[in-house]
Amino acid sequence: MKKNIIFASNKHRTIELLTYICFTYHMGKHIRTFILHFDTEIAEREIPLFRGAVIRHLGDEADLLYHNHVGTDHFRYAYPLIQYKRIGGRAAIVCLERGTDLIGQFLWNLPEEVLLGDTLHKLSIRHVIPRRVLVQTWDDVFPYHIYKWAPLNAENYQAYKALSSADERKAFLEGILKANILSMLKGLDIHLEEQLQLEITNLSSPYVLPYKRIGLTAFNADFTCNLSIPDQVGLGKNVSTGFGVVRRVRQASQNEEETNK
Repeated sequence: MKKNIIFASNKHRTIELLTYICFTYHMGKHIRTFILHFDTEIAEREIPLFRGAVIRHLGDEADLLYHNHVGTDHFRYAYPLIQYKRIGGRAAIVCLERGTDLIGQFLWNLPEEVLLGDTLHKLSIRHVIPRRVLVQTWDDVFPYHIYKWAPLNAENYQAYKALSSADERKAFLEGILKANILSMLKGLDIHLEEQLQLEITNLSSPYVLPYKRIGLTAFNADFTCNLSIPDQVGLGKNVSTGFGVVRRVRQASQNEEETNK
């Protein structure tokens, strides 16, 4: 009789645990990420030059995902799976899913130097960080920081400027940030069964960044979201060249902008 009571108790706890798992963990997908971090120090303005140097080095052998160009005048408009960054003041390449397979094309023939503008930089690997990350919605929300986020295009910039209150503008930008996340998920072939919960909790004043001889309106922002987002991925416009970098805000993390500069 005593053994039966213990068994019943264990069975009850097992059912409780399974119920907890069902309600806490939602459908998602493990994605492969790969961060290739170099010792090479670069400036923000040199990120597009670094991207160009990698593509030139690969030449005609460069896969489409390195540059997203189809022929001379067409583009791959899907979410970039190879993204060029500046992490901790140094050049980096962040790869997602199929991009993690293709980065070997560059690693197998890694140049000793790269030409950025008129300056020759030595290229050596600092860190290689391969991961499998579970991307899905959760019952809780997580705090994030996004740096150099460029959410506005010619059309929605006018709509943003027409809004009179800070609350209206924040809600407008929250809608764009949700759309940016959904665009990323589509590119990663992830389909959510739960609604995204998102709130911008802190928003910088807009500032202008030079890009291809034009100015892009950018923001830095803190936000919470019930989605687990991989560190260092980009959201918004021009994510392949270091815009819209996202990082989870952890207790030990401070000065997110400085980390990504």
